[in-house]
Amino acid sequence: MQIENPVLTGFNADPSIIRVEDTYYIANSTFEWFPGVQIHESTDLVHWQLIGHPLSTTTLLDMKGNKDSGGIWAPDLSYADGKFWLVYTDVKITEGAFKDATNYLTTAEDIRGPWTDPIKLNGVGFDASLFHDDDGKKYLVQMEWDHREYRHPFNGIKLTEYSAEEERLLPETGRIIYHGTDVKLVEGPHIYKLFGYYYLFCAEGGTLFSHQEVVARSKTLFGPYETQPGEVFLTAFDSPDSYLQKTGHGALVETPAGEWYFAHLTGRPWHHDTESSHDPRGWCTLGRETAIQKVTWDGDNWPHIVGGKQGSRFVDAPKDAVSQVYPLTYDEKDDFDAASLNINFNTLRVPFDEKMGSLSANPGHLRLIGKGSLANEHELSLVARRWQAFHFEAETAVKYEPTTFQQMAGLVNYYNSQHWSMIHVTWNEINGRVIEVTQNDCGNLTSFLKEEAISVPDSAEYVYFKVRVEKSHYVYAYSFDGENWQDIKPKLDAKILSDDYVVQSYGGFFTGAFVGMASVDYSGYDLPADFDYFAYKEK
Repeated sequence: MQIENPVLTGFNADPSIIRVEDTYYIANSTFEWFPGVQIHESTDLVHWQLIGHPLSTTTLLDMKGNKDSGGIWAPDLSYADGKFWLVYTDVKITEGAFKDATNYLTTAEDIRGPWTDPIKLNGVGFDASLFHDDDGKKYLVQMEWDHREYRHPFNGIKLTEYSAEEERLLPETGRIIYHGTDVKLVEGPHIYKLFGYYYLFCAEGGTLFSHQEVVARSKTLFGPYETQPGEVFLTAFDSPDSYLQKTGHGALVETPAGEWYFAHLTGRPWHHDTESSHDPRGWCTLGRETAIQKVTWDGDNWPHIVGGKQGSRFVDAPKDAVSQVYPLTYDEKDDFDAASLNINFNTLRVPFDEKMGSLSANPGHLRLIGKGSLANEHELSLVARRWQAFHFEAETAVKYEPTTFQQMAGLVNYYNSQHWSMIHVTWNEINGRVIEVTQNDCGNLTSFLKEEAISVPDSAEYVYFKVRVEKSHYVYAYSFDGENWQDIKPKLDAKILSDDYVVQSYGGFFTGAFVGMASVDYSGYDLPADFDYFAYKEK
């Protein structure tokens, strides 16, 4: 049996992996998408199932107004004292000299919750993790942010003792224990006590193609730490043709039989036929995903990636793995008959509630109440799921009666508030109810049909929308009966929905493309749209 990477496809970045008895768990970043933190489980490291989102209330996570790619950065999951510990960061500022970020701690006896009300820890820096030493003491490990323009902003890895009894950090114990290598941007720290050493695993180089993971160790917790000599632990920076790129930022786990694996983030870029495969290195529309590599230890107890430091697409699974094949959840049709949204759906910044919509107002439908535009960071009615394959179709049907061009509802492909496209029913002065396709590219809006917007017949109760994604591009189509479809030109360039495109104009480029349904009414009259179903099928 082999692991095929990535094991978590589509926007599943910054994995924190643990094992509790015979089950593995991975926690991933969710940034501005709600609910916060994705948790997957597996018994063999091969087959994974999404089982929940711990940060499902505004008590645990309040992101209204957060900037694009703010919110939940690099959560850390651990298990000690008979319960799960989750440390997470809510980042409010993504660009400029400051990264206003608050770190919190919540715990649960069951991975599926309930999770305790959050304990505020500090705002020293992001990517915080909790180390449980074998003497019972606990420490927060995090990068420290430095706003001073004459210093590097990534000031090093800071260690601060945490008092579980007082439920607070002891700031007087805080100390920088590691400054990283000359590659800099040291972040994503995790500490493990093994072979008589404290091992510190850190990401460096930023989370694009120069990304890497380094290892340092010390005989004492507070250092000094010696960086692993020779070849860096994990990077694809000097392997531009490797299937997995951007490799770095991860966590270590041991199997019951004593084998070791490292879960890490990765990206899979593609290129236009007119582009070099090396420069630009490519466009990762699926965002940063999770891969798993096997680890071996040399005679001096330094770790190495089996198969090479760039990481491998196929990896031998644990010898003691007991396989549990979970039901496939990626391909699905949701008829909105349940009392709540299915686990693959997300909203932006705030939870799905009666202000945004309803699953009961029109039974068998998802009602979305028109709110702000897709550029809105406070009130927005959008329900979407990750792109998790390079080739897929998504489809929906909407019942909607707009009376102004300020009202629109339909099918959306979305990266952030400045990068998205939408096929929607709206209104114009010529034909009344019409179909239009719009795209926002770096904040510049284009309406593709304009005066040639497609008139919706009065007899059409529903308008059906579909998108076909073919890796480098995607095409919208419409139908008035759900059977006879008509494509709409042009083909849209998928790279606009990639980290690598967004980073050219904005410092928050950490998520991935989503597809879903949206209802906009910036006229302020809260016009609802009723969606009959949503289907997602990979090809």
